[in-house]
Amino acid sequence: MSRLRSALGRSRRTLVGAALALAVAAGTGGWAAGTAQTAVTGPPPGAAAWRADHSLGLRLPDPATAAPAEVARFFATLTGRQQQALAARHPLTVGNLDGAPLALRYRANSLALRAERDDRLARATDPAGTLQDHRQARAAARRYTALLAPGRRILAFDPRGRGQVAEVHGDLAAAAHTAVIVPGSDIDLASFDRARDPYGTPSGMARSLRAELAAEAPGTPTAVIAWAGYTTPVGLGPDAATGRLAEAGAPRLARLLSGLAAVGARPPAVLCHSYGSVVCGLAVPRLGGGGLADLIVLGSPGMRRDSVAELHTRARVWAGRDASDWIGNLPHVELLGLGHGTDPTDPAFGARRLPAVRAKGHTGYLAPGTDSLRNVASVVLGRYGAVR
Repeated sequence: MSRLRSALGRSRRTLVGAALALAVAAGTGGWAAGTAQTAVTGPPPGAAAWRADHSLGLRLPDPATAAPAEVARFFATLTGRQQQALAARHPLTVGNLDGAPLALRYRANSLALRAERDDRLARATDPAGTLQDHRQARAAARRYTALLAPGRRILAFDPRGRGQVAEVHGDLAAAAHTAVIVPGSDIDLASFDRARDPYGTPSGMARSLRAELAAEAPGTPTAVIAWAGYTTPVGLGPDAATGRLAEAGAPRLARLLSGLAAVGARPPAVLCHSYGSVVCGLAVPRLGGGGLADLIVLGSPGMRRDSVAELHTRARVWAGRDASDWIGNLPHVELLGLGHGTDPTDPAFGARRLPAVRAKGHTGYLAPGTDSLRNVASVVLGRYGAVR
């Protein structure tokens, strides 16, 4: 009887939580504030032309089906000249092909960015376009130009939809410790490294973390990947409350991590912020237990998993949330597809605690001077005893 009462109590709490979640969304105008997004999925752009290319007398690995390890083995059979020829003919495909050599991807994405920038500059003066068309084309050209700045290492670039990009801060090939930043809502090519609220962007978080790593371990080679490689929710609409976009993004994140392993990069610490933790919760079990050293979730609405055990990973799992983060006021439930389930900071979830006392708000976890930034850096460096 006591077990029945307990089960009924949990059911009531779940229903109440779901009702509260709906009330919060309705009360804040959330459903109206968000717009439904079309997820970018499937192989990289230009995959059809890549498949049809027989110029080397070889069958090229299918971007849609070839595992990153298979891609890595293929490129290892090519000469440097052959690799460069493929990058020149298919920059968007090679630049987004997990398992391809890192330096080749940087080169391919530079070529792709230049081509897209030149295309937008031409559109900006096209007499057939409207004033708004010209304005949008100039804005896109400025973004592409910024990504082409000397020293930037662009690991992925996809102009489709709202645009996706991944950037490496540091020398990934030589790094002894690496991290991957997986951002939450409202992140795309336009907001990847915006000046406003910089530590709420993947680029700003990556720069801050890399600087902290350098301060904590001078002389130790490190690298941080700012990954905006999935279609994120916009606003507080149904996309943010459901797992639809996370389900589309999870295979892309899993492939990125498999690709890093395929080219010999160190297993990274993966830092998942906000809705990004939903993506991580769905991606990590795809890796078969490996692929990463640590998993850190900050400001999470839930991971669509009830416990660490459901992540099926050998990595250490950490969770943190500061007291001023508004996401802590949302009910951590999942019902009829709404909500993302258990709070990862709940001791019952089983994650290790990552203190974030001095962080402020939902986007301040990697702001300079915070204990959360210092603790994340300690995890990335493997200095687990320094997390406090």
